[in-house]
Amino acid sequence: MVKPVIMTVDDEPQVLNAVARDLAARYGTEYRIVKAGSGKEALEAVEEFERRNTPIALFVVDQRMPGMTGTEFLTQAIEHFPDAKRVLLTAYADTDAAITSINAIDLDYYLLKPWDPPDERFYPVLNDLLDEWHANTPPVYEGIRVAGTLWSPTTHAVKDFLARSQIPYQWLDIDRNEAARALVEATRDGKSKLPVVFLPDGTVLACPDLHTLAERIGLRAPAQAPFYDLIVIGAGPAGLAAAVYGASEGLRTAVVEREVPGGQAGTSSRIENYLGFPHGISGADLARRAVTQAKRLGAEILSPLAVTGIRLEETYKIVTLDDGSELRSRALLLATGVEARTLGIPGEDRLLGASVYYGAAASEAVDYTGCRVVVVGGANSAGQGAMFLSRYAEQVTIIVRADSLAKSMSQYLIDQIELAPTITVIPHTEISSLTGEQRLESVQLRDRTTGEESTMPADAMFVFIGAVPGSDLVRDLVETDDHGFVLTGLDLVRNGERPKGWKLKRDPLPQETSVPGIFAAGDVRHDVIRRVASAVGQGSVAVSLVHQYLETV
Repeated sequence: MVKPVIMTVDDEPQVLNAVARDLAARYGTEYRIVKAGSGKEALEAVEEFERRNTPIALFVVDQRMPGMTGTEFLTQAIEHFPDAKRVLLTAYADTDAAITSINAIDLDYYLLKPWDPPDERFYPVLNDLLDEWHANTPPVYEGIRVAGTLWSPTTHAVKDFLARSQIPYQWLDIDRNEAARALVEATRDGKSKLPVVFLPDGTVLACPDLHTLAERIGLRAPAQAPFYDLIVIGAGPAGLAAAVYGASEGLRTAVVEREVPGGQAGTSSRIENYLGFPHGISGADLARRAVTQAKRLGAEILSPLAVTGIRLEETYKIVTLDDGSELRSRALLLATGVEARTLGIPGEDRLLGASVYYGAAASEAVDYTGCRVVVVGGANSAGQGAMFLSRYAEQVTIIVRADSLAKSMSQYLIDQIELAPTITVIPHTEISSLTGEQRLESVQLRDRTTGEESTMPADAMFVFIGAVPGSDLVRDLVETDDHGFVLTGLDLVRNGERPKGWKLKRDPLPQETSVPGIFAAGDVRHDVIRRVASAVGQGSVAVSLVHQYLETV
């Protein structure tokens, strides 16, 4: 726990050392005693403590100092720490200035020099002030702080990354928090791009990319070896299941994830139909448990790292990462899942990440407390998102193209939505455009039956309209269907003919692609049931197939 600071300021070294000595003797175990020889030096320290989010409980300051008086210093210092207690050390001739300061800067006390003996003339005063400070000052937050605006896409990206990684942070909205705005403006002369991330060690990151942020907070570690038995690309449910089974069965396994483990499932606010969790579980929590399990068994999780290329050298698979490094493996599993499909309507690109989001955006939901939000989509993910958002929003409207939710949503979710007083469903309707420059103001609706258009005010929109396969990386390497989903197993055998270039004297194994030793699992595969349980099953089975493949090479 960070110790609060007691700061003493005096231009006379002997006096400064004496004050610091007496403070350390009584308060050194509970407080950090900091001394400064001038007001300028002290202000620099004050600004640094503010950046580090280290509280200052008490200022003990000499009044008569060249360049900056004690009163002038306190006037500036309390702008940074308004709750800190203030004591002036004065000579008899400075009494009038001290009395004036009581009104000017709300001075708590002034002490005449000398203050000996401290047990009688110094400590009793400070004890009362420090007790009062503790009683009225909330505990300081010692973790990561993110300062920005709700309407900043880069701020949303950082918040979403931390939230999905389950890294606690404090959100500082500079549009609503004057102290946070001042803190940001003091960073690099106010020229920093948003967000500004303040780390507990005092490091300040202005608009960091996710790779840099992950490294600085200890999430990203380099690969421990250049060669693996199995490399898994993607850390959704399929990839994490493969990591657990691969590592537990003796395969040296690495998982490469470009964002946050969990995939599309990781953005789900609650999964209620996954075996073994009768009360449901959030996608982020399920992913966290799976990562912990995989690491315990010996798998390496490399995140966030993106695969930029895959090439073959005889039977080996070489994976190139976005940091320029390369990893080799005997087998490869594609578990890249799917990516959110966009609406492709006017206004969407401008507002993406700034009141328009794909997925539940748990990091932003609380900021729309008491607001009107729109959920687009009719599948389970949309229903789960609507239920989650209804905890905060005043009104949640689900826009669905079909005549009802029954065709695409599980009944248990439909029942919950019907009982939720703040959720309204508008069927056979689509959104044609969005209005708003910096944030969403309204959505344009079109009735798919009558063609009639209407406008509905909205503060935010969360989109769940399906996805496209995350197969761009391998479309020139393995065979895919017309929609880009990866073909595997018997889907590659047509009219008794094996895929082009296939040299082995056997058919492709189930889940094996058109390249021997490269497998696929989860939503990126052609014609699979897209459920979390299905993806976990495929990832688990893929490891058994990898063993079969390795026995033949």
